[in-house]
Amino acid sequence: MIAAAVSCSRALLPSAMASSFPSSTAGKRAICVWPGMTQLCIRKNLLYGFMRLFSLPFKTLRGVSRTTLGVSRFCSITNMSSSLQIELVPCLRDNYAYLIHDMDTGTVGVVDPSEAVPVIDALDRKNRNLNYILNTHHHYDHTGGNMELKERYGAKVIGSGVDRDRIPGIDIALNDGDKWMFASHEVLIMDTPGHTRGHISFYFPGSKSIFTGDTLFSLSCGKLFEGTPDQMLSSLRKIISLPDDTSIYCGHEYTLSNSKFALSIEPGNKELQSYAAEVTRLRDKGMPTIPTTLGKEKLCNPFLRTSSMEIRRSLKIPPAANDAEALGVIRQAKDNF
Repeated sequence: MIAAAVSCSRALLPSAMASSFPSSTAGKRAICVWPGMTQLCIRKNLLYGFMRLFSLPFKTLRGVSRTTLGVSRFCSITNMSSSLQIELVPCLRDNYAYLIHDMDTGTVGVVDPSEAVPVIDALDRKNRNLNYILNTHHHYDHTGGNMELKERYGAKVIGSGVDRDRIPGIDIALNDGDKWMFASHEVLIMDTPGHTRGHISFYFPGSKSIFTGDTLFSLSCGKLFEGTPDQMLSSLRKIISLPDDTSIYCGHEYTLSNSKFALSIEPGNKELQSYAAEVTRLRDKGMPTIPTTLGKEKLCNPFLRTSSMEIRRSLKIPPAANDAEALGVIRQAKDNF
């Protein structure tokens, strides 16, 4: 099992936003991440495009940008089973970027930087450089900080060979089954399409950690913008073939809303009931629900439980329907939830 040590620090919130977050008690520190949801792919990319356009003037004024963009919390999560340190960086409304730091060599990477300023602030706090930018897919809320970070630090951008033309600033294109080295850490590249056609996941077997972007969330999977239920099922099966104690680092803080949907279609799942209660407690305290573990997701995530008879009865999925057909019905129900 992976042991984790968590330490968090608070920064200033704009007064208009502060009331929407729970306050920590004296002597305690907490992380707060904004809950939210994405909409259709076209609307999503248009929204982030406008955000990028209007945020440019603020990025030149660090004091202004910290307040305007609401850089509220950083939470350092250290994987004690290896020299790989993973730091969660909240971005935008509900995104997570992840700083990965090899403590032996000082090599630093960031996974899915939707914006640059929170990443720069996290690096500045510890006086670190940035060597690599890892993108799971091309959506702007996962690549929006690429070019500013690349220009500032000279970092190499890594992404899918399938999406070479859609990853801003890409330097290194990797494909399914490729092995890449992050310092001394082997990274296995896994094609995980479904959300987008060129989506990949980064698996660090030595530290039992995987960055799944928008393919696998805690208690859900990504919307099928460019893929099919068959593709998503195949991608999820790749991920669940990993050890149960693998830590899942996904792209968004969606777990609370996902838990409500999961309970609505499998209310008799005792493991899910317990996990949903834990998620509610964490979010009430402003704490992240990520990372989750693969073992927990296999017991609770409806998209990994397509053979559940309770889920099938709830959604009137015929017993003869295959798992891909069931996943498609579950995804449609989640989209309309």
